[in-house]
Amino acid sequence: MAAHAHHAHHAHANPHPHPPDNYRRAFLLGTLLNITFVVIEAGAGFLTGSLALLADAGHNLSDVLGLLIAWGANYLSHLPPTQRYTYGFRRSSILAALLNALLLMLAMGGITWEAVNRLASPSPIAGGILITVAGAGVVINTLTALLFQSGRDRDLNIRGAFLHMAADALVSLGVVLAGIAILLTGAYWFDPVISLIIVGVVVWGTWDLLKDALKLALDGVPTHIEPVAVRTFLAELPQVERVHDLHIWAMSTTQTALTVHLVMPAGHPGDRFLTETSHALRHHFGIEHATIQVETGDPDHPCHLEPDHQV
Repeated sequence: MAAHAHHAHHAHANPHPHPPDNYRRAFLLGTLLNITFVVIEAGAGFLTGSLALLADAGHNLSDVLGLLIAWGANYLSHLPPTQRYTYGFRRSSILAALLNALLLMLAMGGITWEAVNRLASPSPIAGGILITVAGAGVVINTLTALLFQSGRDRDLNIRGAFLHMAADALVSLGVVLAGIAILLTGAYWFDPVISLIIVGVVVWGTWDLLKDALKLALDGVPTHIEPVAVRTFLAELPQVERVHDLHIWAMSTTQTALTVHLVMPAGHPGDRFLTETSHALRHHFGIEHATIQVETGDPDHPCHLEPDHQV
């Protein structure tokens, strides 16, 4: 006997809702700020003949791409489901978080390569202009990161956008500090050394994002949920004899789904049991979309999905 606890729309809501309009404004403002900075930095690079500024302008252009990817995923995740995409496009936010983590790692790899080359062959830096432009980068990237700070702990996609901008604020700060140190001491090695230190900090901070995004992309259990605790909770429900075929995965960076078979020899417990169990799963574990199949454990009709290794 199968009974599906398929809830009303409020049951799918994020337990910590954040108005999507706020993020749309954040993405719009952040994108405009960064496009403006890219134009200013590229212009300064052409005027001064600074290859470093032109290269950094290209790097900051990748930040705009990262913001657009996260913005697109945020928009898609709020679209309704269709006949072909029955969960909607929520998973796009997971893919965006993964792509942003990979882009950030790639950018840090590029900075590392450049820093190592500069260590081997230090080159003069156009101090004053470089410090001024990098200082503007600190302000713009910090402001953009702050736009996403409130959502970084509950939405991996927003966290990706936050980390991308925070990392660039650090890189720009490093350029400022290196420029000041060089002007004071004349030692050009400050620039690559500070860059390498910042790369280490950024990679350390991005590693968790990459791991979490990859885990969700592979249908792993979200980090904030302990599967043993969920199984124990379900096993201790009234009249439940056994629990099997338990699956917990992320539909998006903010929504979690669960399917499970409950063996209840006394028979179907009624819709109230299903509704209360679903609400409890949402309240205790943040699982918004639960589908529960009830079985009586008839030995003549065993469930072929009962063995733990069977998927």
